[in-house]
Amino acid sequence: MSSKEFLKGRGAQQNTHNRFLQHVYEMREDFLEFCRLEGEEAESNKTKYIPIFPKTIVNKVDSPDVGMMYSMNPYQGCEHGCIYCYARNTHEYWGYSAGLDFERRILVKKSAPELLEAKIKHKNWKTQTIVLSGNTDCYQPAEQQFEITRKCLEVFLKYRHPVGIITKNGLILRDLDILKELNNYGLVGVNISVTSLQEKTRRKLEPRTVSIQKRLKTIKTLSENHIPVNAMLAPMIPGINSHELLKLAQTVAEHGALSFGFTVVRLNGAIGQIFTDWIKKAMPDKAEKVLHQIQECHGGSLNDSRFGLRTRGEGTIATQINDMARLARQRYFKDRNFPVLNMDLHEQHKSGQMKLF
Repeated sequence: MSSKEFLKGRGAQQNTHNRFLQHVYEMREDFLEFCRLEGEEAESNKTKYIPIFPKTIVNKVDSPDVGMMYSMNPYQGCEHGCIYCYARNTHEYWGYSAGLDFERRILVKKSAPELLEAKIKHKNWKTQTIVLSGNTDCYQPAEQQFEITRKCLEVFLKYRHPVGIITKNGLILRDLDILKELNNYGLVGVNISVTSLQEKTRRKLEPRTVSIQKRLKTIKTLSENHIPVNAMLAPMIPGINSHELLKLAQTVAEHGALSFGFTVVRLNGAIGQIFTDWIKKAMPDKAEKVLHQIQECHGGSLNDSRFGLRTRGEGTIATQINDMARLARQRYFKDRNFPVLNMDLHEQHKSGQMKLF
């Protein structure tokens, strides 16, 4: 594919078929030819924000491979456009494609703060950490306009409720004032995603995310304010960024991270097709090698759905990645610990409130 045909600023280069839809929409070739001749766009590459009105916002997480019990997502879809993102498949439940639609059709849940408040005030709710961004980034570009994440953090602070955050956007520093207050009560932990130290790699894998330097600065700023940070060095993709694991771990440790996590990439559902199409266009010289190495980590497939194995992989390449991670923890994270968040304050808050009735 020529540089003119490659969609710059996007990860996916196509819309894959939605497995839940019986009919497929395709643009006719004569219409596409008309657009080319007239110099018009057949389809806009602009991001659209679409309001939706869910009945609930807090989701129970059943997977034993994920270190959380409950999550919430102020937005569905993510403009960051990370090509490997496992959350792409969830866009199909809304009637969209896991490909370009996931990046260009962002569903906005303006009622999230009210739904959150109702959930954690409910008499049957037992305090557990709720993680912002279990699926899509709560600090993606839409947050700058809608500020839903900030409003949710205000709810967590009001009710002294523990919250975890996963993001790769420096916009989180906008809310440093609330984060510091939450941290005074031991109520917040932040996970910052860093997948490479090479800007060239970052721009290809994650086209609309902030720079690596901005992410490292974010880790440092949060750490200097005593807010606990875990670095997510994920996913590790053989032939693209897996060789950086040791240096990545060292760098985030030097910037103040207390711990790190990692996964071996797996391309589940429609992501296998999206990633394969992308890498053949973005990295044609190494496409087959990378795909084969990913398959080697998952028993000959691009995906492995088995709990316990799907995130760490198996085989020689996966073993090397896991060994590097163990070495990194021994070398750079000895005597560092990510704290357990405070569960007691919210229960005390609820008890105090109930005494008013």
